[in-house]
This record gives sequence, structure tokens and C-alpha cells, in this order.
Amino acid sequence: MLRNVLIFLVCHVALFASAQVTRLGEVVDYSLPSTYTVAGVTVTGVEFSDVQAIKLFAGIQVGQEITVPGDDITQAIRNLWRQQLFSDISIYAAEVRGTEIFLVIDLKEMPRLGKYNFPGLKRSERESLRELLDLYSGRIVNENLIATTKKKIIDHYIDKGFLNADVTVTTEPYDQIENSVKMAIKVNKGQRVKISEINFVGVEEMSEKKLARSMKETKQKAWWRVFKSSKYIEESYEGDKEALIAKYNAKGFRNARIVSDSIYRTADNRIAIDITVDEGTQFYFRNIYFSGNTKYRSSQLDSILKIKSGDVYDAQMLETRLYMNPKGLDITSLYQDDGYLQFQAFPVEVLVENDSIDIEVRMYEGKQFRIGRVTVVGNTKTNDHVIYREIKTKPGALFSRTDIIRTQRELARLNYFNPEAFQVNPIQNDDEGTVDIEYVVEEKPSDQIELSGGWGGGRVVGTLGLSFTNFSLRRMFKKDAWRPIPSGDGQQLSIRAQSNGVFFQSYNLSFTEPWLGGKKPNSLTFGVYHSIQSNGQRRTIDGEANPLRQSLNITGASIGFGQRWKRPDDWFLMYAGISYQHFDLNNFQSFFSFANGKSNNLALNFSIQRNSVADPIFPTWGSNVKFSFKATAPYSFIRKNVLGEDVDYASMTDEEKFKWVEYHKWKFTANWYTPLTKGSEENNRKLVLNANFGMGVLGLYNSDIGLSPFERFYLGGVFLSGFVLDGREIVNLRGYDDLSVTYPNPNTGSPSIVKYGVELRYPLSTNPNATIYALSFLEAGNTWANVRDFNPFNVKRAGGVGLRIFLPMFGLLGLDYGWRLDDIPEVPNMTQGQFHFSIGMNLGEL
Repeated sequence: MLRNVLIFLVCHVALFASAQVTRLGEVVDYSLPSTYTVAGVTVTGVEFSDVQAIKLFAGIQVGQEITVPGDDITQAIRNLWRQQLFSDISIYAAEVRGTEIFLVIDLKEMPRLGKYNFPGLKRSERESLRELLDLYSGRIVNENLIATTKKKIIDHYIDKGFLNADVTVTTEPYDQIENSVKMAIKVNKGQRVKISEINFVGVEEMSEKKLARSMKETKQKAWWRVFKSSKYIEESYEGDKEALIAKYNAKGFRNARIVSDSIYRTADNRIAIDITVDEGTQFYFRNIYFSGNTKYRSSQLDSILKIKSGDVYDAQMLETRLYMNPKGLDITSLYQDDGYLQFQAFPVEVLVENDSIDIEVRMYEGKQFRIGRVTVVGNTKTNDHVIYREIKTKPGALFSRTDIIRTQRELARLNYFNPEAFQVNPIQNDDEGTVDIEYVVEEKPSDQIELSGGWGGGRVVGTLGLSFTNFSLRRMFKKDAWRPIPSGDGQQLSIRAQSNGVFFQSYNLSFTEPWLGGKKPNSLTFGVYHSIQSNGQRRTIDGEANPLRQSLNITGASIGFGQRWKRPDDWFLMYAGISYQHFDLNNFQSFFSFANGKSNNLALNFSIQRNSVADPIFPTWGSNVKFSFKATAPYSFIRKNVLGEDVDYASMTDEEKFKWVEYHKWKFTANWYTPLTKGSEENNRKLVLNANFGMGVLGLYNSDIGLSPFERFYLGGVFLSGFVLDGREIVNLRGYDDLSVTYPNPNTGSPSIVKYGVELRYPLSTNPNATIYALSFLEAGNTWANVRDFNPFNVKRAGGVGLRIFLPMFGLLGLDYGWRLDDIPEVPNMTQGQFHFSIGMNLGEL
């Protein structure tokens, strides 16, 4: 405000100066510029701003010579205006003594923010905007703050598809705080603007549907589009245009380009997009030559490249097979797995003739590197030897990129470290021909406390479980190791108890040493358990057995040996073990064909598994295929053919038949994980398809004895009771009542089962402290009372959606809504759709 530049001047300053001149006997001519020395600078009118900072901003210091009138004072005012801290600025002379001048900088500060609100917005929207905006009490309110606030809010709503969003910001004095204002931020979102249509112009060689699918984020509105909205986001649209050209390039149209595009309104809440494309000519590979290769013959490299003369020209595919294949099947991996760390390959177009292109792959092999030092940093809990035994890169071996990738997967499978924070730092020593490898890990919580509740047997069942996945048995007797438990050696210890009061109690303990002896990945597992189920009656009355008590006591133990195989490949796992169960039935008729007596179940367990799944919480690719076999000895055959006993099983009671239960049980399960989308550096989340299949059969040795009452299959619902210690396998089928798809009936179980389905999973949070993903599913399954009736196409179907939350301390929490597609005649009143809640458990092995 130049009117304030009344320096010594004309109004009250001139009068004041005249008085001084008269008193000092000096004459000042204000029509002529004069030079003065600043003898003092005083700042007035400020309360919140720093006085010394204001003097520095003004640029006028004591001892400085200034010209009055002149540019010095004008520049000082401009400097202060740039700070956007003041609403009024005046600079005047307080006193003149000869050639010395005393200045006053008089300011009026900008108002400060007292409070702000969003009239008319919902609470959730207000909270979102508060997180977005950098507004707080005491912040200076100026035009820049208001403009920035508007822009952030409008950009926020544009990203949500509200292209017509408008923001008005008003201020009024806030009486509770001096020199402060209350800001009202009024948001008018308008209607969400959708893309009504996307039109392609000039497209002849490509399918418009394929081009539309190549645009992953920009979609036109359609009634069937559920998982992807049709909102317009400029940044995403620009990326999709590049994807569209990449689609052309993949089909040989190397010169394809977007000539023009236009976006226009078709209604207040609709826009259309026209994209005009110049497709150009479709090109083909003709000859591909290799130069610089001495390690491998060109014919060997051709077998990996797998590109023939006449194939459609696809530069991206060529690059993938040279050095970018995520599965490692490329030429660069071939070299780098053999120590050629510095290997490079450059494809060059050496001749373009008509529609054919000749490629020369110029290669630099370099020299072979061997691995020097291998170090691990970042592990604060897990002991070094637990990590080093999983590392595939060994000192002295040739450098191998595949071994590094495999190491990353093996460390992720331990579930001790945050997979997103994993890093590999190779350090080359060119003079020595070695490369040091440093693995960087970040510990994450892996132990679990299971607190769960479920409904079973007509009552609520509570569970308390402690699962320590990184336990250390050898440090149990060291006082300083209990923080809160001895850990770091990679052993698993599980302690679990269940109860619903006097009717049911269960206790079990298991321990696994994954590296028995410490040198090879051979595991040893053992466990013991005991359970009591009863009608709640006391055992004795006045020292005598209570005749009203009904109970089933089960005591069991198991021991097993596991081994990782190197053939057919090192994804294979073998397990062999022995399990024993003792059943004591006292007038207990709920589950079995006999109510009193004792039964024993001594069985051999054997399984072969190929598991290439890296992340156990949210797998993005890989598979897990398992075949398992469990069998008892054929006691009836031994008694008759080995011991020569003449036993009439047909006349025996079930109690006598099953004193030593006999059976053989076969199961096959498979899970495949396939990523359907590619993650990016900004967003590494992937849409994953999980396809699964499982079947099981319980067989018998002797038809006179019949099927075992134990080890049967049960299907339906999401069963949470935990009554599974008698060997039964409860498999869940969402959308149906608990155990309702079990034939011949839910009490006796079934000897045969099949289940298969697919799930689409998308992670909402990949934070290792709270992994959350949403899913949709289709699944089907059934059971049969007789193995001969087994029919994998006669199944009960269901579909639905769900949510999974994995918390390291509590395990997996799940909520599903299932909608059954078939009726169960035995349960005519079953609801069509129902919610299922699960805590601390998966949805059945099958």
C-alpha cells in the first residue's frame, strides 16, 4: 500500500520533522532526496510474529544508509508483503537527528485460524478431509491458504469422480481467540460424473473390445461392472493411453500412435471419450542374430528366446525373454545363474524391410563372479543361524540370481519378516571377481494369541491358545531370554485349551523342530492332547459312580518326521508319522454306533506335498498340492490269516469290532494362486485368483466289520465348535447350515467327500501388522454315504463375498456372506443366504 510510504513525509511526519528541525536548528528540504543513517528500527502492532525476523525480512538494519525519499523504504514494504503475514504495513520516521533517522515499522497481522468446519458434509467425509488438509488452530489465514485448501478438496473429489465439485471458503471473526477467524468450508460435490462411452476412431486391425480391456482404469459405464468404477481420472487416463499403444505394439504395430483424443460432456453427470488412432503397419520378426556370445551357442539362446521368423513383432515380449521374465526363464537369468553378474543384452533393429525386421542382440558377457561374504542385517529377534540355513547363496559358489529370488521366498515362508521390507544389496569386488551379498530383513510379530468363540453341541465353546512360531527350547533355562518368552531358534510351540464349562474340556500341546540336528531341513514334530465331553453330570455321588453321567474321554499322542526333498525339485516335502488315540465311552451316544466301551486308533500317517507358495498370509502366486494317506494295521486280516483265529465279526457288537479300529484314508488337495493384475511401484497390490480342489475317501479292510466310526468327513457351514479330536474332519461350505451337507447324517459323518471352488482376492492392506483382503467366491461340494456313489459332478453350490483380517497376535479373522444355490431336502427351512464368522481358523483343509 504505497499510500503508507509517507516517509518522514508530508502529513504528521512532516510536522514532526519540522518541530525537530526548529528545535535542532537544522533545515530539511523534503523536495530534495537526502541520505540518512538508520539509527534505530522499532516494530509495532505485532503479537505473534518474531520482531527480529521482521527486521530481517524488511532488509533495513541499524547503521545502514538510506535515501529519503527513495527506493529503500519501498523495497522494505515489498519484502514484508511477500511473507503473506500482514494485512497492513506502514513505515515512518519517529525522529530525525541531523543525518540520523529513527524508523517505525507499524504492522497489522493477518488473522489466525481459530476453528474450521464443513457445513452439510457427513462425518466420514469430514474426517477424510481433515486428514487431507493441513489446517490447525493458530495457522495464518491468507489468500494462499484459502486457495490451497480449495484445490486440495476439489482434487480429492475429482479423484472420486466428482468432476463438478465446487468449494466455497468464508471467514468470520472468532471471538474466543484474539485476531482469529472461523473458517467455513462449504463443499458442493455435485453428481458423480461417469464415462458414458469410449469411442475408438481409425481402428481396423484390432478389436475395440480388446482395446477397451487394455485400459485398466478408464472404463465406460456398464451395469455388470462391479469391481471397477467408470469414473474419469486424468492421471489414470494418461496411463491407459500408454497401455492402449502397448497393446498395439504387442501385436506388431510398432508405429501405432494416438493422433488425437477429446473428452466432452454428454450430460451434467456423463462424459464421453473419443480416441483417434493411427494403427500403422503390422510388422513381423525375420532374422535374429546374437553377437558377443562365447559362453553359449546361438542355438541354445534361440531355444530360450523362442521367437521364429514370421512371428508378430513384439518388442516387449523380446525384452521379457531377454532379461525381464519374472519367473526367471530368460537369457539374462541363464547367464546370471552361472556367475555372469555383469551380463547385458541389447536388442537392436538392424534392418527394417517392408513389414519385416531383423534384430541383432548385442551381448556383453563379462566375467564370472563368485559369492564372497553373505551377511544379514535387521534381525533383532531371529538368530542368525535360523536365517542362514534358509539362504541358498553360499560363499564360494557362482553368483545366481535364481538362488537370491529363492532365498527371498524361503525367508518369506518363515513368516518372521516383513516381505515388503526385504532387500538384497550386492557389492561387487571387481579385482577379486567376487560379490558380497547383504540381505536386509525387518522383523514382524509372528506369535499368536487365539481367543475365539463358537457354537457347538448346543453351547458356546471358548478357546484360549498360545502359538509361538519362533520359539527357542535351548534358551528356556536362561533368565534373560524370557522377553516375554525365549525365542529366535525357529521352533514352533503351541498350547491350546477349549472349554464350555463342565460339558467340554480339551487340552493339547505340540512342538516342532524344523531343523533336527541343525544341518538339514528335517523336522521332528510331537504332540499330546486330552479331551473330555460329557452331559455335565458329576463323575461320582457319595463316592459311587454316577449312573446318570455320559462321557467320552479321548487321549492321544503323535510323533512325526518331515523332510525336504531335492527331487523332482526342492519344493517337495515328505512327512511320515505315527498317531495313537484312546477312546473311553461311558453311555455316550452322540456320535458313534456304540455307547459304552473302549476303542484304540493306532495309525500310520504319510504325505507328499509340493508347496511353492511364498507368503502364507496372502499368496500371490505358486501352488500347494498334497497327497496324504493314513491307515491302521489290517487287524482282521492278521487275526484270520496270520494268527489263524476263527473270528465271526458279523455276530460281534460294534464295541467289540472297534476295540482296535481299522481303516485306510486317502486325501488329495490342491491350491493354485495366479495374479490377474500387475502391481506397480506406487501400488504393489494384485488381484489374485485362488483355485482349489480337494477330495477324500475312507476305506475299509473287512466288509463284515464295516466302516470305522472315526476319521469321517463332515461338510457344511463354518463350524466353530472345535470338537474334532476324535479324528473327524470338518470341511466348511459357506452358504449352508453347519454340517448340513453331510450324508447319511451329520451325526455319523461320511466316508467320501469332494470340494472345489475359486476365490478372487484383493488386498486392502498389506501391512504385516494388519493384513486385510476382500474376496468373492464360488464353491461346491458334497458327501456320500457310500464310496461307490461318489460323483464329483453331483455337488451343492454356493457363492458370496467375504473379508479376511490377519492380526499377528490373533491369527485370521473372517466374515463371509454365502448364498446357497441348491436345496437340501433334509433341511427344508434353511435360509437362502447367511453370514459366517470365523476366528483363528481357516475354512477347512479341503
